[in-house]
Amino acid sequence: MEMYDLTAMGELLIDFTQLSTDGEGYPTLAAHPGGAPGNFLAALCRYGASAAFLGKVGDDAFGRLLVDTLARAGIETRGIRVDPTVFTTLAFVPLVDGERSFSFARKPGADTLLRFDELELSLIDQSRAFHFGALSLTDEPARSATRQAVTYARAQGKLVTFDPNYRPPLWRSEAQARAETLWGLEQADVVKLSDEELSFLWGCTPEEGARRLREECGVALAMITLGPQGCYLENARGACRVPAPAVRPVDSSTRWHTTVVVPMSQARPQPAASGSGGQGRGCSTPSSSTARGPSSSRRRAIPSSAAVWQASTARSPSGVER
Repeated sequence: MEMYDLTAMGELLIDFTQLSTDGEGYPTLAAHPGGAPGNFLAALCRYGASAAFLGKVGDDAFGRLLVDTLARAGIETRGIRVDPTVFTTLAFVPLVDGERSFSFARKPGADTLLRFDELELSLIDQSRAFHFGALSLTDEPARSATRQAVTYARAQGKLVTFDPNYRPPLWRSEAQARAETLWGLEQADVVKLSDEELSFLWGCTPEEGARRLREECGVALAMITLGPQGCYLENARGACRVPAPAVRPVDSSTRWHTTVVVPMSQARPQPAASGSGGQGRGCSTPSSSTARGPSSSRRRAIPSSAAVWQASTARSPSGVER
């Protein structure tokens, strides 16, 4: 039976990114494969890892193109459902005053209609880790399917990774986005937050955010991206800041992938040390002190936190020893 390093579940979509603007202000857009979970897996496969995807696209030109693109990237696609009753999700990313502005054709999009009974659970069984993002939690039935899949993965003892990937237009309210994101954080062993997402959730420093992720949510490895200032990483063994390399920014949409791909591609499950992290008290908003998260009896031992940490601090994304 083939084993995969990671199976991801979530959105597949087409990103229409701006190339130019005509004299009347209309943008010229180029279509690209998108969706954070798919981008993450494609990057992992570039590093030699094996990966599989769980999701749904429409039975249309873009949906078929996305499935073919993932297959050509080396990703197992038998977990992708093709639905003739709905269109593949589209994202439009024009520039407004030099900054990205997101609009979505997702009312509904195929990714939001994935049901739990459509999931190829054998792909989770055959994987060392399971990855999901908050955009799978915006709408039913995908929300329930994602929650059940996370529960299933945890019951199978899989390492769980989570990407909030906050996109305000896709949520009904900030309160809904915050509640679903906090639930996701409570389930994960490895988390990457951007500084913007940290501000949205708690309005605190990276150090305080990492502490809350570990102590309140039970996260084993917290990674907080800080734009041009690099990334702050923390686990039970210590903390560090990794500076950002000098680059000419083109598109920040895939910054999660460059932050976490190297650690995840090199990590392998190992038995957790006795008394290791994971006894979460539950995440809370700044105004709440009530424990919301898993009890210590439910929270499983965290495999591979030491391996992930060592890999994340040992190499740069280029593979050059630090």
